[in-house]
Amino acid sequence: MQYRKLGRTGMTVSEISLGCEHLQGKEYTLVKSVIDAALDAGINFLDVFMSEPNVRSDIGKALLGRREKVVIQGHIGSCWLDGQYTVSRDITQCVAAFEDLLSRLQTDYIDIGMLHFVDKETDWDALSQSEMMRYALSLKEKGVIRAIGMSSHNPVTAKKAVESGYIDVLMFSLNPAYDLVPKDQDMTEVFAEVLEGKKQNYTGMTLEPARAELYRACEAQGTAITVMKSLAMGTLLSAERSPLGIALTEAQCISYALDRPAVAAVMVGMQRISDVESAAAYYDLTKEERDHSEVLASLGMFRADGRCMYCNHCLPCPARIDIAAVNKYLDLVELDGKAADSVRQHYGALEHTAEACLQCGACEERCPFDVDVIARMKRAAEVFAG
Repeated sequence: MQYRKLGRTGMTVSEISLGCEHLQGKEYTLVKSVIDAALDAGINFLDVFMSEPNVRSDIGKALLGRREKVVIQGHIGSCWLDGQYTVSRDITQCVAAFEDLLSRLQTDYIDIGMLHFVDKETDWDALSQSEMMRYALSLKEKGVIRAIGMSSHNPVTAKKAVESGYIDVLMFSLNPAYDLVPKDQDMTEVFAEVLEGKKQNYTGMTLEPARAELYRACEAQGTAITVMKSLAMGTLLSAERSPLGIALTEAQCISYALDRPAVAAVMVGMQRISDVESAAAYYDLTKEERDHSEVLASLGMFRADGRCMYCNHCLPCPARIDIAAVNKYLDLVELDGKAADSVRQHYGALEHTAEACLQCGACEERCPFDVDVIARMKRAAEVFAG
C-alpha cells in the first residue's frame, strides 16, 4: 500500500481506501471480515456516510481497539428518519445524527466531518451561512473533528466551497466518463442512454472545463480530493454499459483517479474480502496493466489541445524533471493568478525544475496526449524565472 498526504490536514491516508456503503445490510461477521482484510492490506482510511444504525454499530464494533489506526470520514447531514436515509439541513436532526455516529462508532472524534451531499450552487450559498456550518466549525474548534470536508457531485458548487477556505477535504465523483460530460448535461441521463443503446461520442473532447478548474482550485488551496464513483458503479468495467464504449479495468480507473491533481485517495466500495483483495492487487500489477492513458488516447479522448493530463507517462526524464508537476504548476499560475505565490513556492521546492530540460524530446515520443513538452518546459522556465 502507498500513502499520500491528505491535503493541508496533516493526516496521511492510503491511496486506496474503503468506502463502507456496501456493508449496510450485511451481517456483523462479514462487516468485520472486510474491515480486518482492509486493515491487513494497509488501508487506513474509511468513509462512513451511511446513517442506518446497524451498520454504524457494526463498523464501530469491528474497529474496537483499533480506532487510532484509521482515519474516518463521517458525514454531517446524513440522517436516519422514520426508518429511512435522509439528507437533512435541520440542525437538530444533524446534531442528533452526528452524535449517534460518534456513539455507534465508539469514538469521541471523527477525523473529517463531511458536510453531506452539497450539489446545487444554492445549497452551498445557504449552507455557508447556516447553523450547520457553524456547528461544523464548532466541532473543529473543540477537536471533535480534525478537519471539515464536503461531499459533492457538482464541480461548480464544489469549486465555490473550496475557494471559500472552509473545506479541507472534498469528496467528489471522479472518473474518465464523468470528466468528459459537460457540466450542463445530466450524467444519469447519459448512462440511461447507453443502456438504451444510444452511442456517445467523446472523440476529440477535452476534460470538462468546470471539472478541470475544480481540480486546479483544490490543488491551489491545499484541499484534498477523496474520490467516489471511480468505477461509475461498475459501469466503466463493461463495454456495453459504459459511455466510453470500452471496458476499463478496476486498476485503470483507480490509476486515472490517482493521476488527477489534488487527489489523495480513491474510496473503493467493498462488501466482501475478495473486493479488498482485488483493490489491493493494484500494487501487484505492472505499470502497463494499470495504465489508462493509451486506452483513452486511442479513442481520441483528451487530445484536442494537447493538454497535459499529469500522468507522467512521459518519464523517465534524463534531467530527472517531474514533468507532470511542472505542467501542473504552470497551469495553476496561468489559469489562476491568485494562486501564483503559493504555487511558485511549490515549484521552487522541486528537486529539478524546467530550467534543467535538455530538450531531448524523449518525453514527447512517450506522451500519449501529444503534449508539446519542450515548449511547456521553456514556458515554465520563463514564468517561474526569478
